[in-house]
Amino acid sequence: MEMDAAFLSEIADFRKELHRIPETSGLEFKTCEVIRRELAKIPGVRVLPPFLQTDTVAFIDGCAPGKNVTLRADIDALAVPEETGVDFASETPGQMHACGHDVHCAILLGAAKILAAKRHEFNGSVRLVFQPGEEGTAMARDLIAAGALNEPRPDFVTALHVEPGIGLGSIGLREGCMASSCLHYKVVFTGKGGHGSMPHLSRNPILAAAAAIGELQYVVTNRIDVKKPAVMSICNIIGGAMDNVIPESCEFGGTLRSLDNETAKELYQALQEICHGIAEVHRCRCDISISGDYPAVINSASGVEVAVKAAQRAGLSIRMLPSSAMSSEDFACFLMDAPDGVFVRLGVGENLPPLHNVKFLPPEEAFKPGIEYMVSAALTALE
Repeated sequence: MEMDAAFLSEIADFRKELHRIPETSGLEFKTCEVIRRELAKIPGVRVLPPFLQTDTVAFIDGCAPGKNVTLRADIDALAVPEETGVDFASETPGQMHACGHDVHCAILLGAAKILAAKRHEFNGSVRLVFQPGEEGTAMARDLIAAGALNEPRPDFVTALHVEPGIGLGSIGLREGCMASSCLHYKVVFTGKGGHGSMPHLSRNPILAAAAAIGELQYVVTNRIDVKKPAVMSICNIIGGAMDNVIPESCEFGGTLRSLDNETAKELYQALQEICHGIAEVHRCRCDISISGDYPAVINSASGVEVAVKAAQRAGLSIRMLPSSAMSSEDFACFLMDAPDGVFVRLGVGENLPPLHNVKFLPPEEAFKPGIEYMVSAALTALE
């Protein structure tokens, strides 16, 4: 199957349809319906019942038994308003595909069409995973736990992510850490509320939260190896509403990030020890919860070798990235669950707005190189 103008126009129309109906993590019902509708049109694609509510997992079976290669695209959008001005802009107020997941879906659909047409030319199988809930909730972990990567187990997994700042169509990658771990946390201090004139009769949770926030600023400098990048961010705080009322509770939240999973554990342990210790001093109760836990994305040497070979076979330029990103990506869970794999960046232009920006819009010219990489990676890894 050739990627002629008609083929690419179909892919562009699919992307536009998804772009108009952005849905946030775990709520991608219309998105899932559109994906399943399009996959059902492709001869040779076998679609499974959902493992969660809004995922789509499908198979392309080759002409004989063999390895399994799993290709993944994330499908959720973000709770930000769109300001791109295009005629296919979001029809849902306050939500848009500001991270390019609509493009990831379009690329995987294009790869599915081509690989299905080539299914008599390879042994083994290709699993297609359209994954919900990448943003903020790390639902890759839930999808894997539900059995989406079983029967058969993958021999190789790969995914791409659009990346502004890299030349259009270039494949960016590196061995080792590609993206940081990230843990979203919330700390709630519960004390005893009362009148502002009689603080001795209360147990002020605001003071406990303030003490904890201050102490947490020393974790990275005093407890983490100076040669290991780490970030402990406090991004919100909620407590009290009146000048003369001590509240019952005060909470704050943020993220912990590092470039290796051992350091990630150290950060979380420090958060727990400090917050629980300060709660005891201030006679408050402390509750810590997490809403998203992303391991670091680690590319193996062998995975990078496959990606490089695949990109070269597809005639794509390769950019070896000099450093890791401190952003996170739950494809890390796929890499940890499979014997081998690789995560790559797909350049969509050097002068675009950044990811998660209200004006971020990857161009249609990124579809072809993205599809070429996914098809070539699948066929290379199946050898």
